[in-house]
Amino acid sequence: MSSSIKNQTNILEKLSIEKLNAMQEEAQEAILSNPEIVLLSPTGTGKTVAFLLPIIAELDITCAEVQALIVVPSRELAIQIEQVVREMGTGYKANAVYGGRAGSKDKTEIKHRPAMLIGTPGRIADHLRRENFSSEFIHTLVLDEFDKSLEIGFETEMKEILVLLPNVRKKILTSATQEVEIPKFVGLKSPILINYLDQGTSQLKIKTILSNSPDKLEILADLLRHLGNQPGIIFCNLKDTIQDVSDFLSENKIGHGCFYGGMEQKDRERALIKFRNGTHRLIVATDLAARGIDIPEIKFIIHYQLPQRSHEFTHRNGRTARMFNDGTAYVLKGQHEKLPDFIENAEIEVLKVAAKTSDSTWKTLFVSGGRKDKISKGDIAGLFMKQGLLGKDQLGIIEIKTDCTFVGVEASGVDQLIERVDNSRLKNKKIRVTLI
Repeated sequence: MSSSIKNQTNILEKLSIEKLNAMQEEAQEAILSNPEIVLLSPTGTGKTVAFLLPIIAELDITCAEVQALIVVPSRELAIQIEQVVREMGTGYKANAVYGGRAGSKDKTEIKHRPAMLIGTPGRIADHLRRENFSSEFIHTLVLDEFDKSLEIGFETEMKEILVLLPNVRKKILTSATQEVEIPKFVGLKSPILINYLDQGTSQLKIKTILSNSPDKLEILADLLRHLGNQPGIIFCNLKDTIQDVSDFLSENKIGHGCFYGGMEQKDRERALIKFRNGTHRLIVATDLAARGIDIPEIKFIIHYQLPQRSHEFTHRNGRTARMFNDGTAYVLKGQHEKLPDFIENAEIEVLKVAAKTSDSTWKTLFVSGGRKDKISKGDIAGLFMKQGLLGKDQLGIIEIKTDCTFVGVEASGVDQLIERVDNSRLKNKKIRVTLI
């Protein structure tokens, strides 16, 4: 077995991936042997691993500067890719930089240069402009979900980034849609196209729910009771609508989180953490949640409001029926609402309403220690099971961040658990444990 194959096998084991799918294998081969690649594949099919593996294989271990730049449209996607690189355990450093946090924090983290730098267009362009790191050794550029970056107005920053990278030899563009033209400023000459867009959501069902009034809140509650206690996303177009829906759900004691662009970064991250660990089964979100965020497989999404364009409808639907699993997209239709042309042959669903949805059986705890304190998932699990007296089935997902940790725990007895583990010592650090 060659060292490169052995290294990849080790990486896949760390990611709990048994083997690469067809898209990932084809993409890896193409990226290793071509200077320009456009990779089109639905949300949830593993594009991140598909481009990271060949990039890592070509990194120069003797180089102490940034060698690969990955530009993404959202903070969540930057954080997610950074986390994937860390979980790969290759020994190469990666950092995420993005708007919404102090630039001084970026500078501290990248003082010891990462081999791979991941970030949003505005923040990456700013660092390049200020020469906070050398661009001389950056030979690989990834524009991940490039169409989304263009759509939300990052064209100027993306142009500037390309001008400030004189030595790029390899360009990799990814997207989950084919509806956006690649701009000329990207400078592609004859890219290899890898297109798996017709192979990702074949198990998707689209169903329409009819409301007897223009107001869709009551029919939303009926649908949620009909669906029972499954995880899902409710999509809205506007922040104000999210607030209306959230208020209504709270009044009806239906647990949920919210996720949209105007939220503080900390609150956005916590909403996703609570969704991943089951504290919230529902997220009410804008199209920011349609792609590029790390969430588990979900059985349904609900279009409380429909997007204006067909490709956003496709992206939202791509959050369910992922990797050839089945899933349902529900379209809520108001009494006098006309559905757009891109919704065809949607079956009308007649609801069988259950009595009520039950509360989640999970809570999320905040621990005031993280990766920089050398705290591991094993340390947290040991504390919560030995000192906290939790059984294995009472301890859920543990997410270690740079300076803190989030732990999913069974809701019953959570107050007593906090009393047992708060103010404990882990790796010579006194930690606080609180409910969030």
